[in-house]
Amino acid sequence: MGTIQRDGSVLSIETDRYHAAVQTEGYVSGVKGGSFIDKSTGACDQGFGLCIVDFLLEPGYDDDSTPPAVQYRWGDFVHGQIPKRYVELPQICTQAKALSAEILEGDGFVAVRQEFTWTVACPPYKPGSRWEQWLVFPDGARWFLAYDRITSVNTVDALILRIDMPGHIRHDSGDTFEQVYLSYHGCIPSQAFLENFPPGARFLYRRREDNVPQRFIRGYQLRGGLWLAGMTLEPSVVHEAWCHQRGYVCMIQEIGGMRVEAGESFGAVHLVGWFEHPSEMERVFDTYQGATVLHVEDSQWRLER
Repeated sequence: MGTIQRDGSVLSIETDRYHAAVQTEGYVSGVKGGSFIDKSTGACDQGFGLCIVDFLLEPGYDDDSTPPAVQYRWGDFVHGQIPKRYVELPQICTQAKALSAEILEGDGFVAVRQEFTWTVACPPYKPGSRWEQWLVFPDGARWFLAYDRITSVNTVDALILRIDMPGHIRHDSGDTFEQVYLSYHGCIPSQAFLENFPPGARFLYRRREDNVPQRFIRGYQLRGGLWLAGMTLEPSVVHEAWCHQRGYVCMIQEIGGMRVEAGESFGAVHLVGWFEHPSEMERVFDTYQGATVLHVEDSQWRLER
């Protein structure tokens, strides 16, 4: 039976297969970096956190009417030659500072729900859109589910939520991982990430009607063989995804990129966990493929396609 223990600002989760933690103050959202530990091997995630959430964006360029404080910086190793505009800020993970947490202990699982309302907007938009995230940790599995849902107060032609999926990879000359796996590209050896390069230079995914992959899975193989992977269960929800080197391997993913009317919601369900091989990732993905909504109730969780 899974358990959640609250220790100050940290929620410690334990199931029969792994340990994890959720941080409610400081660097927030998702699963705390270095806390996702596989019980059978002792393997641990190598990044800053899993399913970490940033801000709302749209494609396009800032102009002279955009206040400097909300201009999107691009044309460097961080964002590359990929112009965008902020819609609403701040960045949740680094600037929300604290999130309330609702804890639910169900039948064979435990879950955490967090939410945040953005307080800053880039003209012509107004602030007030709401993000909420359910994290579900089931017994009997080496993975957990994350459901991010946005309710917009603005009408936006192509609204985007940026997240880390599954998470970044900290390393020193590739010492922490063997290779990266991208379902839309294949396996990439750690040697490909020894020098910095911007997002658009290599391994960039952009959704087009004729190139939505059958599966959307991204992960990395630790030294020693085990894989940590994250998958978005409905591939067509992914707008863009980066895998580039900027002092660490940066695994940015964006969902949405479609027109949203004021008052409407959109979201995505992700599955993140430990796997022995990419073929196991694919089998798990195929089991839950197409899910776009995660319902969490007192006694159960269920996915909706």
